[in-house]
Amino acid sequence: MKVNGNGQGKVLSQSELRQLFTEGLVTPRDRALFGICLFTGCRVSEALALQTTDIKGGMLTFRKSTTKGKLKTRVVDIQPGLASLLEAYQPKKPGNFFPGRCPGQPMTRFMADKILKKACERIGVVGVSTHSFRRTALTQMCNAGIPLRHIQEISGHNDLATLQRYLEVSPDQRKKAVSVIGF
Repeated sequence: MKVNGNGQGKVLSQSELRQLFTEGLVTPRDRALFGICLFTGCRVSEALALQTTDIKGGMLTFRKSTTKGKLKTRVVDIQPGLASLLEAYQPKKPGNFFPGRCPGQPMTRFMADKILKKACERIGVVGVSTHSFRRTALTQMCNAGIPLRHIQEISGHNDLATLQRYLEVSPDQRKKAVSVIGF
C-alpha cells in the first residue's frame, strides 16, 4: 500500500470501487478518466493522452507514441461498465479527451492525482494512487482465471515477470494454495 508516496498503490476492493465511483468521484469527466484506467488496466498517463478519435466502434486505442515503452499500439474493447461512464462524459470539442487548462494540452498527471486524492478523502480510503486502478484491473483479471498472456496483451507489459509484480495475492489465496499440499 502506498504511504506518503512510497510503495505500491492499493488494490481496491469491489466495495471501495463502488463507493469511489458513486460518492468519491463527483464529475462524469473524473469517473470517465478513472473508469478508463480501471476497465482497460492502462496507466493514467495513457488515459490522459487519449484523443477523441481514439475511442470508436466499441474500442479504445492507446497509440504507440503515448505508451510507456512506445513499443506498440494497444487496442482494448470497451465493456458495458466503461461504455456507460464514457456516455455520461462527452468532451466539448474534438482533440484531447481530457483537456487541460492550457488550450490544446491534456489534463496533467498532477491534476489527476489531486482529483483522486480528494475523492479518496471524501470516502475515507487510504493508500490509493492513480496506479491503483491498473493494479486492481490486472489483479481482478488474474483472480478470474484469465491467462497471464492475455492480461499481458491488454496491459502492454513486455514480459510476464513485470506483470506479475502488479498482481496482489490475498491471504485467502495463500491459505488455499498451501491447503492443496499433502498426501
